[in-house]
Amino acid sequence: MPNSEVYEHFRPDEKGFVDRAWEWVERAAELHEVRRTDFLDPRQAHILSALAGRNRDVAVRFDGGYPEAERKRAILAPDYRPIEHEDAGIVVLTISSADRKIGELDHGDYLGAILGLGVKRDKIGDLHVSEDGCQALVAEEIADFLRIHLKQAHRVKVSADIAPLSELKVVRPVLEETVISVASMRLDGVASDAFRLSRAKIMAPIRAGRCRVNWKTEEDPSAVVREGDIVSVQGMGRFKVLAVDGVSKSGRIRVRIGKFV
Repeated sequence: MPNSEVYEHFRPDEKGFVDRAWEWVERAAELHEVRRTDFLDPRQAHILSALAGRNRDVAVRFDGGYPEAERKRAILAPDYRPIEHEDAGIVVLTISSADRKIGELDHGDYLGAILGLGVKRDKIGDLHVSEDGCQALVAEEIADFLRIHLKQAHRVKVSADIAPLSELKVVRPVLEETVISVASMRLDGVASDAFRLSRAKIMAPIRAGRCRVNWKTEEDPSAVVREGDIVSVQGMGRFKVLAVDGVSKSGRIRVRIGKFV
């Protein structure tokens, strides 16, 4: 368990993950173990990288299947062991259908279908959705299970096949930029304008734990968002605060955001 000074660098609700990550680091350094983690979100990867950086005897590498991946698995090992070519255990699950309605499915439809089979989110990396289906980066240990059992995604009959990483067709996210005017940088104010909802309607999902800021649950509507933050609300989508462009004569703040489409 890390000392109390280490916890000061992270949020209280991150303590559980900090403890697990610290154990991975210690076991690599002291027991000379090589460990491959599940998929980590960018915040978790940052925490693990920071903890590994405190121990000279540990090396860590992150791999999400392609260079720009958002979700990545980590490989930890004692520093004397080369890890550049350690297998990250990631394969491509190609989801397709003869039904033309597959073109209407989105990221949430595919992810919901996978999680609906009882698979943990930690086993799933990035999803690349196109008009003719989806390619999901998944942990190799659950790939066969998904290939056999994934038969439907939001009322569309689908089939799944396993492909190597070389067959991944990366679909890069598109940001739809817009400028909003807010009274302050409070989460509820910025999110309500971004999703074009009243502040009362956006507060409910925030307080219910359905909102994340930089991949961490945020239940305080008054939390301040900053330039560079990524905000997501379950069932509504997500956006990035691209820039704070100044204050108008009336005292309102001009914020440029990009909604993921």
